[in-house]
Amino acid sequence: MFSPESIAFLKKLLDTPGPSGFESAPAKVWREQAKTFAAVRGDVAGNSIAEVNPEGRPTIMLAGHIDEIGVILTYIDDEGFGYIGPIGGWDPQVLVGQRLRFMGRGGDVFGVVGRKPIHMIKQEDRGKATKIPELWIDFGARSKKEAQEMLEVGDPGVIDARTIEFPNGRLVSRSIDDRIGAFVVLEALRRYAEDPGEAKLVGVATTQEEIGYRGGGAGVCATCIGPQMAIVVDVTFAVDHPGIEKKEYGEAAIDGGPVLTRGSIISPVVFNLLRETAEAKAIPVSVQAAGRETSTDADAIHIAREGVATALVSIPNRYMHSPNELVSLQDLDRAADLIAATCRAVTAKTDFTAR
Repeated sequence: MFSPESIAFLKKLLDTPGPSGFESAPAKVWREQAKTFAAVRGDVAGNSIAEVNPEGRPTIMLAGHIDEIGVILTYIDDEGFGYIGPIGGWDPQVLVGQRLRFMGRGGDVFGVVGRKPIHMIKQEDRGKATKIPELWIDFGARSKKEAQEMLEVGDPGVIDARTIEFPNGRLVSRSIDDRIGAFVVLEALRRYAEDPGEAKLVGVATTQEEIGYRGGGAGVCATCIGPQMAIVVDVTFAVDHPGIEKKEYGEAAIDGGPVLTRGSIISPVVFNLLRETAEAKAIPVSVQAAGRETSTDADAIHIAREGVATALVSIPNRYMHSPNELVSLQDLDRAADLIAATCRAVTAKTDFTAR
């Protein structure tokens, strides 16, 4: 399992605000950790790239996106109240009554999400879902001028929820999706560096996945790295809580191990390498089907350049896109072990051609 130092790094990574397009702060935390054992660089899209075994062949890319969902300040009214738009996919009901942490010009600025008290909402409107334009942010300012001394339009923010540890090796954070993937990528890279195989391994903390309708940072990075194989690490829906239909979402569960996706864009060669390695090392996994796209960085990476043999490894996650996403440390440990071992099984003779 993870050392106390690794857990401290993980908590710092999770707590550092960095919504899509504004990932520089958590990226810096990731790069500083990566520099302890890998050659590190960045690119124009904000991706952070760490490389080990640079003379190896073939090149394998590991990708986990470091951005999180957030909000962006769109307007400040004459009374000093702010209004926001979403960065990424939100259920607006989650925002009601929350504290927000904005990345202001002089540092963090905190605000609270305002809405009419239930007592002031007409009876016939109480059951209606709240929309983001109906919310406002109270910074404690008394005027537009006072608010503008702290913030300006375009400043990003996140929910002010810090990481906590739960019993039984559970970890709770607002930014599990998918800073946890960036952490697993770095941990797998470190374990591979301690006992490398033939391949060159390039770990990437990618940007803009939550808004990556055209591929985000992953598409840029896959083009410049030119890998022959890629493993994307993201989260998936855990189904081990009330109200979930397994017939629709599969068997992913907390402590059930990593989830391997099998489907239309997934390389059968890399999928089989992962599954065979899991069997050989007695790592429990489950399989998830994806008949079309995966809605992850894998969608952009697999069509980069002349094509990349791509697989997706996911971490079961409860309460996705909320202030309190929950994962298992045991699942993270198993995923890092599985990925490192799978990469060691790849040689210069590995044929990734679909057949």
